[in-house]
Amino acid sequence: MLEVRRVITDEDVVAKGLKVKIENHTALVGVIGLGYVGLPLAVEKAKVGFPVLGFDINPKRVGKVNAGENYIGDVKDSELKELAEKGALTATTDFSRLAECDVIIICVPTPLTITRDPDISYIEASTEQIAASLRQGQLITLESTTYPGTTEEVILPRLEKTGLKVGKDFFLAFSPERVDPGNKRFTTKNTSKVVGGVTPVCMEIAYTVYSQTIQNVVPVSSPAAAELTKVFENTYRAVNIAMVNELMLLCDRMGLDIWEIVEAAGTKPFGIQTFYPGPGVGGHCIPIDPFYLTWKAREYDFHTRFIELAGEINVEVSYYVVNKVMRALNQFNKSLKDAAVLVLGVAYKKDLDDVRESPALKIMELLRQHGAEISYHDPYIPVIEPHGGSTVRLESWELSDATLEDADCVLIITDHSNVDYQRVVDKAKLVVDTRNATKQVRENREKIVKI
Repeated sequence: MLEVRRVITDEDVVAKGLKVKIENHTALVGVIGLGYVGLPLAVEKAKVGFPVLGFDINPKRVGKVNAGENYIGDVKDSELKELAEKGALTATTDFSRLAECDVIIICVPTPLTITRDPDISYIEASTEQIAASLRQGQLITLESTTYPGTTEEVILPRLEKTGLKVGKDFFLAFSPERVDPGNKRFTTKNTSKVVGGVTPVCMEIAYTVYSQTIQNVVPVSSPAAAELTKVFENTYRAVNIAMVNELMLLCDRMGLDIWEIVEAAGTKPFGIQTFYPGPGVGGHCIPIDPFYLTWKAREYDFHTRFIELAGEINVEVSYYVVNKVMRALNQFNKSLKDAAVLVLGVAYKKDLDDVRESPALKIMELLRQHGAEISYHDPYIPVIEPHGGSTVRLESWELSDATLEDADCVLIITDHSNVDYQRVVDKAKLVVDTRNATKQVRENREKIVKI
């Protein structure tokens, strides 16, 4: 593993001064983007004594942070409230205040365009805001997932247009976020952090920042190496999920239970890591990050056929779920057209309030196109707005006995832990289960159809 070289000397006045500030926790840390990545990071920095200033274009978020009102599940309400009351963590929409910060960490979204190309407009906008007030003695790190080369090809030229020199006047690095929303075991603090600096001095400064709050910091040779590390991690998951999803399609043809097979294979103590099938992939990482890599690969006249095929399979399974519902209804002499389908769970992951890229949205649209009457229940998502995959506004229904009994089919897409699945099966006419949520159900199993 790469070791961080101690290259800062007494002659490196700017770098040495910043490093001392960081080690003394007197450096003002600015965090751009106060969402699922930025707010937990800001809280961790403030908890160890850094003064932290958060930046966001959303005034509602800024107001909540300053009032100590939490809106992110991975942040403890009491910790945010205490930090806000002490003034250790504040927030603003005034990006001119970036000039006050010694460390600036960019945590903004990196979505895809409609043609599945990278959309780095939020990174570019943040960089322009930083460049407008860039001064000597600032470290800028990018945490947003992106394609290899972004830090040095997009951010660096814009910052050096100011006349300041990287590695001497200001410092630049990439350190990908590794947030797993809802994971109680691995948090921002105890998840290893990969860091790549533009120069050895940048690397040492960035390493110093992250080692103040992260238990294990992993240095790599360059920002591009760190960028590729991140997209590889999520591409690895996407490819393996696609493999088990394709096996699920085969098991459907063969009349075999995919869940039995996956669980049996998982008993082998070596040579296999268990991935589970599902109705598709969701969230901001797995459905998006592989396309950043495939896009960049084309610049080198290289086509990532394996990765692109995995993406196609993970999209295909959403159509398979619709077909499965149609076939299940046929067994009850019911057509999908005009059928009342109650979708149970629309968040992209269990026990979260995040619907980004959720396969539920795609599946609900497909069912609607086939003439089904769609409703949903999700204890974490009270409203679905008509964007991001949905064409209509929907509100979550109460999961009453009447709601379950009136549905021609209950379709489980997200297996939230706080749902009584035995009751769901008891009251419903038909249950199509895409998550094996009904595994422990003992009665009325004849109503259950699994993918």
